[in-house]
Amino acid sequence: MHPLVSRRAEALRGAVTAPGDKSISHRALMFGGLAIGETAIHGLLEGEDVLNTAKAMQAYGASLRRGEDGVWHVRGVGVGGLAEPEDMLDLGNSGTGARLLMGLAAGHPITSFFTGDASLRRRPMARVMKPLAEMGARFVSREGGRLPLAVTGASNPLPIEYTLPVASAQVKSAILLAGLTAPGETIVIEPEPTRDHSERMLRHFGATLRVADREDGSRAVTLTGQPELVAATVRVPGDPSSAAFPAVAALLVPGSEVRIANVGANPLRFGLFETLLEMGADIALENRREEAGEPVVDLLIRAGALKGVVVPPRRAPSMIDEYPILAMAAACADGPTVMEGLAELRVKESDRLGAVARGLAACGVEIEEGPDRLVVHGKGRPPAGGAMIAANLDHRIAMAFAVLGMVSEQPVSIDDGEPIATSFPGFVPMMNGLGADIADQPPQPPQASGAPA
Repeated sequence: MHPLVSRRAEALRGAVTAPGDKSISHRALMFGGLAIGETAIHGLLEGEDVLNTAKAMQAYGASLRRGEDGVWHVRGVGVGGLAEPEDMLDLGNSGTGARLLMGLAAGHPITSFFTGDASLRRRPMARVMKPLAEMGARFVSREGGRLPLAVTGASNPLPIEYTLPVASAQVKSAILLAGLTAPGETIVIEPEPTRDHSERMLRHFGATLRVADREDGSRAVTLTGQPELVAATVRVPGDPSSAAFPAVAALLVPGSEVRIANVGANPLRFGLFETLLEMGADIALENRREEAGEPVVDLLIRAGALKGVVVPPRRAPSMIDEYPILAMAAACADGPTVMEGLAELRVKESDRLGAVARGLAACGVEIEEGPDRLVVHGKGRPPAGGAMIAANLDHRIAMAFAVLGMVSEQPVSIDDGEPIATSFPGFVPMMNGLGADIADQPPQPPQASGAPA
């Protein structure tokens, strides 16, 4: 356990670069590991989640090395060329790593064993196992499709047409990864568009892939199987999910002005910033450009008053990881902020919806919680704070409440900041470098979530 305490800050000032996009980093390692030749990856996120994916790709036979300049070099084995791992693959806290690698393994006639930390072992994998089983893979798992589990890939993977019951970029990507080794066309129909990093990167590495929007609002993604992926340079943009924390902190702490460089601006990942702009946020999007098929911008954020808004459920797929930090902004806004379509938050690294609701209530914020909705009644001023927050091994809960502590009347404590390293190594020194006051806290007697710190 690594307890933290976040105290009220003076104006935040400075320029920072967001850490590399976690979703793109995972995929760059996987597609580079399947490609012929050597892929150079610039700006790879070196958090625990991504490093666990790197170890897994090495176990599958890919060659990886990190240059002194920080560039990662991946020499792939070719589509269909994965070796059987000699040991269990431990994905730590990463649902993305586990689910996408399950798809990768499902298309190869090898047996892989997956496990993770206590949080990941609680997360359901059945939604991935079902379509992969239709493609010929076999699974043995704990009750409810939970890790640890074993997957034996198909000798002759079958292409399928699969309609996702719930929009999920992870499930879509797992099917596409398995479809790489299947003959013919693998088709995934999603009820609404989700983040499309896999589609963009597949094209970048030479695969043939079509995307078609349908009249009913759904989207069909069609992959032609058994391509020869060719090594390609990847420049990983900054992660908008990570940039969200210094961005919201700069909006909330009076007098702040912060520039965040190299932020990925994929429209299917940018829902938080769209919402913040609707709330009246002073955010300038500068130096728009494209790198390796992904749009990128620099952000200039200045503090200012925010107003409550209604966030449409259709926006949830583009900001599902950002609702915890949006809730912190909503706690300081003037008027209610209504967030709906949040059921997916119940099965993230923790029950994020419940954790946010309990933590805000303990900090003196009036909230309404439903099975898939959260209403935060902001009063146009910082909340009381003064609570101990149970992070529940969830990096985004820990960082979100650290941001709240920067503006609340009383310090906010987090029982364990250790999980932050899974996605944002260097978060605390970066924020303190801008003017925050986040420090280690001596161990406290055990308390329930939300008890006074």
